[in-house]
Amino acid sequence: MSALWRIEPRGVDTARVLTPMTAADVDAVQAIESGVYAFAWTRGNFIDSLAAGYESELLRLGGDERLLGYYVAMAGADEMHLLNITVAPAAQRQGHARFMLARLIARCRRVGAHRLWLEVRVGNAGARTAYQRLGFAEMGVRPGYYPAAHGQRESALVMSLSIDPEAETETDHALE
Repeated sequence: MSALWRIEPRGVDTARVLTPMTAADVDAVQAIESGVYAFAWTRGNFIDSLAAGYESELLRLGGDERLLGYYVAMAGADEMHLLNITVAPAAQRQGHARFMLARLIARCRRVGAHRLWLEVRVGNAGARTAYQRLGFAEMGVRPGYYPAAHGQRESALVMSLSIDPEAETETDHALE
């Protein structure tokens, strides 16, 4: 099943701006990352992702320099793998993650990726539910994928979204 991605906000939101992440942004990104996750990506993880040419974008509101969120995704032959998507705590529950995902899905269509993959902690029920509502399907489990408290490991749920390259929406065009 392909999700038909349409963002229908309360009003037209032209204030959100996504720009490419650069090495100069990594300290600000790392500050958000370490404030959100107990087992955060390191500065080196972000630098390595940029060096590898991964899709990496920052979210800000137009005219405002404050960083609201970011994502990092790795392109494959005909698929994309979302590696990290994070929204600053003060900016959560305002549709920013959904906006970034819509942008990434539009990017998938433009580059011919037919599937978007991600992993999410099995214990992160809120994120799992949000991804399911957006059309992602559970595909499997990666045992012990994430570090957890006290030296333990937590499994990841592998989720996937089938992307129909012909199902462009107004969101795709608005984000170009």
